[in-house]
Amino acid sequence: MSLPPLVEPAAELTVDEVRRYSRHLIIPDFGMSGQKRLKNAKVLCVGAGGLGSPALLYLAAAGVGTLGIVEFDTVDESNLQRQIIHGQSDIGKSKAQSAKESVLEANPYVDVVLHEDRLDSSNVMELFAQYDLIVDGTDNFATRYLVNDACVLLNKPYIWGSIYRFDGQASVFWAEHGPCYRCLYPEPPPPGMVPSCAEGGVLGVLCASIGSIQVNEAIKMLTGMGDPLLGRLMIYDALEMTYRQVKVRKDPECAVCGKNPTVTELIDYEAFCGVVSEEAQEAALGSTITPRQLKEWMDAGENIHVIDVREPNEYEIVSIPGAVLVPKNEFLMGNALEGLPQDKRIVLHCKTGVRSAEVLAVLKSAGFQDAVHVGGGVIGWVNQIEPEKPVY
Repeated sequence: MSLPPLVEPAAELTVDEVRRYSRHLIIPDFGMSGQKRLKNAKVLCVGAGGLGSPALLYLAAAGVGTLGIVEFDTVDESNLQRQIIHGQSDIGKSKAQSAKESVLEANPYVDVVLHEDRLDSSNVMELFAQYDLIVDGTDNFATRYLVNDACVLLNKPYIWGSIYRFDGQASVFWAEHGPCYRCLYPEPPPPGMVPSCAEGGVLGVLCASIGSIQVNEAIKMLTGMGDPLLGRLMIYDALEMTYRQVKVRKDPECAVCGKNPTVTELIDYEAFCGVVSEEAQEAALGSTITPRQLKEWMDAGENIHVIDVREPNEYEIVSIPGAVLVPKNEFLMGNALEGLPQDKRIVLHCKTGVRSAEVLAVLKSAGFQDAVHVGGGVIGWVNQIEPEKPVY
């Protein structure tokens, strides 16, 4: 359905702005009015990573007058494969600062406002209230539910996107006129069920595909053109090169935007999404060793069996010497249990320690009470023991 424009037009465009945006101005349905609305708009982009990179650059190029950036991370070399707003010289720099420099290089007429804090329940309401529209470029469930609930409570529309490996999704959520994110996903998936991009990977160019859809929807919402993806979920398959849509209806029983909402204020979203299951947390208590402890055990010839629970393609990038690859799923399905040695102490590791903690819980319940896992995983091993090896 079509919606009225989110913002009123600015008073005027300067001569320089008319020259810059001329290809917009000659579009009959866009014209001077549409461009003035963009100039008067305030858009907040949550994240300056994979989705935030193309979103920020195209929002700036389009002429959005005020761009807010919420980002607390720094640029890492592994970001550069997809986060095109940053470059080689930005490694180690604040992502927010790096993004601001790129935005102003793309369009010096944009006012860039930085919010270099971790977004949480203590600051999200005050922050979102300053903007007309939110673009969500986050990559974790806790922040996605936080963004959604804050937007519902503030009656703010937001543009959502998600990417994973070769697949992407995008939609527009606005509880006053349609569904919210919780109408589509009432509950987060169980901890460890859906790997992050850091664990599962993402095709770099997929960010551009979904990020550009987000900007397209933002422009439509701000100017009142066309039919936004409100009540529709766009699903993109990069390998098959297909787009399909799924209708998303407002859930009258939705916990936050339904007729009788049970969520009327912000909650603890880390606890709600459970980054690590309670079983894994309990199993890891007293059964977590450091990479240095593992190295000491190896050097001392301890009777241990080291198992890497990552995926084969991760194992090819970097591995701990002597570790045997048995992917996490083999344990969850029970296939790997019968092959475990009974006369050695099992030592598990993954990339950072999350997946190995989940597998540790499985082993504990199967009777391997002396099993342990490596906190920090192979990344910790490289940082502390073999710094010459690559990380990812």
